[in-house]
Amino acid sequence: HNPSQMPDAGAVAEVYEPFIEARLLCPTGYIGAVLGLCIEKRGVQKELAYHGRQALITFELPLSEVVLDFHDRLKSVSRGFASFDYEAIEDRPADMVRIDVMINGDRVEPLSALAHREQAPYRARQLVGRMRKLIPRQMFDVAIQAAIGSKIIARETVKALRKNVTAKCYGGDITRKRKLLEKQKEGKK
Repeated sequence: HNPSQMPDAGAVAEVYEPFIEARLLCPTGYIGAVLGLCIEKRGVQKELAYHGRQALITFELPLSEVVLDFHDRLKSVSRGFASFDYEAIEDRPADMVRIDVMINGDRVEPLSALAHREQAPYRARQLVGRMRKLIPRQMFDVAIQAAIGSKIIARETVKALRKNVTAKCYGGDITRKRKLLEKQKEGKK
């Protein structure tokens, strides 16, 4: 299924999200960083056991948070020493919303995304920021917006190109260049 096919928030009674039980094995020196990462990913700690210089941490995490970039971030915070194994446990109700991306006021369905309501503003800003870097500058401003329902939660603008009116001016007469730039500025108003 596609996020753009999800009905508006008012029409949905409940959304279920798959959860996993993750078992993480890491050296005791990295426990704080690993716990921080799991909590950031909406995880719930179930168990923490020490085996010599190693710690076995058990967490329940949403599968959507693990799929994105969990493994890379885990290796990063533990400098490659942590390992992790998981198994699916159940589907649980989740407060998910659809983020719609609009370019110049028109909804672009393939760019829609699902996110947890708490993380939606952050994900929307991230998505809109990436879009701003990808869309080339035009002869007019391009507005990129992210919305949940009818509420705009993030916006970026790709500024318009400015025509080089002084390209045809040669020589050192600065007053001619200044006059052309002033004329261009007046035309924008």
